[in-house]
Parts: sequence; structure tokens; C-alpha cells
Amino acid sequence: MSLTDRSHPNQAFPGEGSNHLPTGTMQAGMLIRFSEPVPYAEAWTIQKQLHQDRTTDKREDVLLLLEHSPTYTLGRTTKPAHWNCGGKTLRQTGANLHSVDRGGSITYHGPGQVVGYPILKLSRYCSGPKQYVRKLEEVLIHTLLRWGIEGYRLEKKPGVWVRWKLADAKVAAIGVRIDHGVTIHGFALNVDLDLSPFSHIMPCGLAQCPITSMAEVKQSALSPSAVAQQIAQEFSRVFNIQWMDLSPDIMEREQHCHSLASTSSQRT
Repeated sequence: MSLTDRSHPNQAFPGEGSNHLPTGTMQAGMLIRFSEPVPYAEAWTIQKQLHQDRTTDKREDVLLLLEHSPTYTLGRTTKPAHWNCGGKTLRQTGANLHSVDRGGSITYHGPGQVVGYPILKLSRYCSGPKQYVRKLEEVLIHTLLRWGIEGYRLEKKPGVWVRWKLADAKVAAIGVRIDHGVTIHGFALNVDLDLSPFSHIMPCGLAQCPITSMAEVKQSALSPSAVAQQIAQEFSRVFNIQWMDLSPDIMEREQHCHSLASTSSQRT
């Protein structure tokens, strides 16, 4: 996926102005924010149900914002060389390991990293996957700018980068999938987390890929919940969505009902 080389926050972004889809009334969407780290398997179950509901128009567009308990995820392009240490070593760090159907290679998720999973009907907002990725990057770049951090793109390397220790360092990863016209998976912004788990892997399959965080760049502690709120605001602006907050407790009850219904149908 070819991306413009080092596009800066004060430059025009594809998706703004005349290229913005749609140009009229704001779309309605649901925002679900979790206050405690969520195991990856649990979040994936929620994503799949939301994706199915959106595909069948049972629900409006949704953005999940959360942190994960320590987890390595292996995307579709992951190769053995990207995690030479092997699964046993990774699990010894206390992290779980999951193979996933998103684009991209291996990455790490953990507390202090804000993860966003947009479940959107893509045609409402973008002309295609390439513009969608650029809009996600725009959301993250403008969120960083609120903290005085200049983020940018690198050609053929989806995600957001910053200058750190005289090098391009990755501060946000993006890995998405479009299925039946609806988005799934999403992005991860390193806010204030332990970066050592990245040292065991080749992040995103890139041999030279320094990883940093907003806290490391600012040399001060940051609140992931405050950054998550800003991501929601920037997402609303870039995608022209009006959020309605939905409690995670409601989602958990819905998941429980779905599970009971599935069990009941299997018994009959």
C-alpha cells in the first residue's frame, strides 16, 4: 500500500475537502470505551458480533476504544523470521499469542497502548481501503499534534511515525480488513507502555523498525484514557460521525444473550 512520504499534520490530507465522503449530514455512530484492559480473545468475539450486526444492518457504525492485556498478534503476512524466538519465548513474557486475519505482520498490544477497532460501513466514508487507512493515519497524526508531537507517514509503511533519537520510530500501527464492505480490526497508538516486549519480535515485519511511545517522546507520563478521548474526537471530525456513548456493560450482556441463544439452538 503506497502512502505519501512524510505527510505532515499541516498539509492537506486525502479525505478532506472535496474528497470527503459523504459531504452532508453527520453519520450516527456508537462509541464504546473500556476502562480496564480487555483480553484479546474477548475483544475479538465482540468485534465479530458487531461486524455481523453491521453487515446485516442490525446496528450502526461503532468504534471500540480499549487497552489489551499483554498479547502478540500475528497478521496474515507474518513470517517465521519476524518472531525467531518462537511462541514459547513470547508466552514466557506473560503475553498471549493470537493468529489473526488482519493485514500486516506481528505486533504487540499491552496496557498503556490505546487500541481502536472501527466497525464501519466503508462506502459511507471512503472511496476504498487506501483512503480508509489514510484517514486512520490522519486521526492519529492530529491526536499526536494535540500533545505537540509531529507524526507523519512513510511510503509503503502504513502507520504513524515520529522522529526519535535521529531515526524514524513507529508510534502507531494499523492493520485492517474489509469484509462484506464493513471494516474490522484497526489501529494501536503507543501512549505510555512498557516497550520491551517489542524487542522480542520484528514489529510489523520491518527489520529496522524502532518503536516508541508518546510518553517516551514527551519524557513524561501520559493518561491513555485522556488520549482515547482525543482519538474519539478526532475520529468524529475526520469521519464526520456524531458519537453516542454505549456502556461496555451493555455489550457484555448482549454477548451473554448471544451465547445463551447459540447454546439453546445447539441443544434443540
